[in-house]
Amino acid sequence: MSQALQELLDLLDLEQIEENIFRGQSRFAVVPRVFGGQVAAQALVAAGRTVPADRPAHSLHAYFLRPGDAGAPIVYTVDRIRDGRSFTTRRVVAVQHGKPIFHLSASFQRYEEGLEHQEPMPSAPDPDTLPTSQARLRDYGHLAPDVVERFLEARGAVDLRYVDEPPYGRFGKPREPHSQVWFRTNGELADDPLLHVVLATYVSDMTLLDSVLLAHGRGGWAVGDVVGASLDHAMWFHRPFRADAWLLYDQQSPSTHGGRGLGQARIYTQDGRLAVSVIQEGLVRVPRD
Repeated sequence: MSQALQELLDLLDLEQIEENIFRGQSRFAVVPRVFGGQVAAQALVAAGRTVPADRPAHSLHAYFLRPGDAGAPIVYTVDRIRDGRSFTTRRVVAVQHGKPIFHLSASFQRYEEGLEHQEPMPSAPDPDTLPTSQARLRDYGHLAPDVVERFLEARGAVDLRYVDEPPYGRFGKPREPHSQVWFRTNGELADDPLLHVVLATYVSDMTLLDSVLLAHGRGGWAVGDVVGASLDHAMWFHRPFRADAWLLYDQQSPSTHGGRGLGQARIYTQDGRLAVSVIQEGLVRVPRD
C-alpha cells in the first residue's frame, strides 16, 4: 500500500465522540478548500458506522452548502431516520465553525434476489496501455509547477488514467462532452464493502464535471478559465465492486445553463458489470475581466 493511500484511509477513519457524532480531520486539496469528495466520503463513513454490516449502501444524495475550511476538523451528526426490515436510512449533517457545510442522505439495503439487467459497458482501451496521471502532468508545460504538484499530491492515493486528454491538457476548442477515466487505489484494501463504496465516492468527485468543461473548450481551475464548485451529488450502488481493482468511469454532460453544469456517469468493473451510477451538478462560471 502506498503511503498516500494509507494517509487517505487515516483521513477517512473518523473519531467517534458520541453515539451519533463523529469527527473527521481535513486537508487542503487542489483548490484552497476541503475537497468535496472527502466530505462526502467521510459523511458516508459516519452513516455506515450506525448501520448493520449486512446492509450495504445502495444510494446517497448530497448537497454542498458552504466551502469547507481545510484547516479545521469537521463534525458529522447522524440522524437515524429509519430502520426497516429491508432498508435503513440515515441523514448526516457536516458542521464547521457552527455552520452546516454539507448534507447527506444515504440508504442501505439488506441483500435480496431480484430482476436483473444493465446497460452494456462502453468500449474503452485497456487501462494498462494508458499513461498515468503523473506521466501526463509532467508533460504539460503550460501548467504552473505548483498546480502540477497539487494535482500529484491530491491523486497520490489513486491511480487515475484518462482515456483522452483531460480538459486542462488540451483546451481552447469545444470537444464532445464525454470523458472516460480508469481508476483504482494505489494499493490493496481490506474486504470491507463500505470501505470500497467510500473510496469510490471520494474519487467520483474528482473528474465528473470534466465533460462540462470539454463541451465549452475550457481547461478548468488549473488554467484559470472557469470558476467552479460542486453543488450536489448523487450515487446509486448497483453491484458489489472493489475500489482497488480497475473501474471505468464513463462520464458525459447533457446540459449547461444558468451558471450550472450537469455531469452524469456510470462506473463499470473491468469485466463489464455496471457497479455505480453518478449524477452531479456544479457551479461553472466564466471569470469576469
